[in-house]
Amino acid sequence: MILFNLRCTKDHEFEAWFKDGATYEKQRKTSEVSCPVCGDANVVKAPMAPRIASNRKSSDGEGEQEKHAKLRQMMVKVREEVEKNCDYVGAEFAEEARKIHYDEVESRNIYGETSDEDARALEEEGVAFARVPWAPRTDS
Repeated sequence: MILFNLRCTKDHEFEAWFKDGATYEKQRKTSEVSCPVCGDANVVKAPMAPRIASNRKSSDGEGEQEKHAKLRQMMVKVREEVEKNCDYVGAEFAEEARKIHYDEVESRNIYGETSDEDARALEEEGVAFARVPWAPRTDS
């Protein structure tokens, strides 16, 4: 296993584990690697310092790998709950959110994608929504 520091186009930095460098390249090219903050799939390797493996545990008794596994598991659970309880509206998210906000359609839970510009416009209009880090379906 290898750990890479990655950066999205919005300069969010995050770490991800891969079987090897070739696996990272394959998953990056097929947009399977995405930023946990904004969901951007356009990521590159960020500069990183060498890391010496250690068996040290944090003050709560958990190692880094266990923490990453728990976080990923939580993100997968969030995705499952959203998919189970909300209607997918894709790229029409901003428009559907407005229709719901202005009572033009029946209120329901939705999820989808929107641009940063449309997200800012929704915020300015007072439309309630949240951006959620989205766990990819495959395990890096």
